[in-house]
Amino acid sequence: MAPPGQFTTVARYTTPPARCGYLPTERASLVYRGLVDVTAAQHDALLSRGWRRFGCEWFRPVCPACTACRSLRIPLATFTPSRSQRRALRGNATVDVVVQAPTITGAHLRLYNAYHADMHWRRGWPWHPMDPVAYFQSYLGGDWSFAREFLYYEAGCLVGVGLADITPTALSSVYFFHDPAWRPRAPGVFSILQQLAYAQRNGLRYHYLGYWIADCPSMAYKAQYRPHELLVRYPPDDVEPQWIAG
Repeated sequence: MAPPGQFTTVARYTTPPARCGYLPTERASLVYRGLVDVTAAQHDALLSRGWRRFGCEWFRPVCPACTACRSLRIPLATFTPSRSQRRALRGNATVDVVVQAPTITGAHLRLYNAYHADMHWRRGWPWHPMDPVAYFQSYLGGDWSFAREFLYYEAGCLVGVGLADITPTALSSVYFFHDPAWRPRAPGVFSILQQLAYAQRNGLRYHYLGYWIADCPSMAYKAQYRPHELLVRYPPDDVEPQWIAG
């Protein structure tokens, strides 16, 4: 993937090492870049180098002594769902999918807050109610032309939102939240499969699933999507990234 080229950086900072939220025995640190005027092709190149995006900020790990976070992507030409993944598709056959530019509505906020309250109870996630300003800053800031949302409806009610970026060669899953009552039907698997199918229909090459952590149950699931590739290391902008079979 070619270097991303020139863009305007409005901020760059590194968080001080702190207890990792995924591997509690490790110390985690992230480097952030606040960018403007990023094209879809530039974002494509950043994704290939392990950068992730929320709003106007791109980030990736720079942990002092741990390399457990590995960028994982799926080559779309060779992916086929497993038996259990196909079961998730059948179990959600009544769910309608709408793909569009990201929005913010009362239904979005109610769903987001219900999901995070449930995860706070289940897994001890920190939880503070999300308001429209915070949601916009976290997920919609920048008004990027490549940003999309996958909306999932059951009987006319919004039950899930999958945020994604679509570049000239790839789809990148950004974030997903859902109605807690939908959990028994594997909504996360269903959402990833919908995004994979969308990317395949549109002739893309890769689906980026973010960071895979083998020893963290909430992140290890990504390796179940096969075949997949792993980024060897996090290169600078002017160095070609190296991906290997996972």
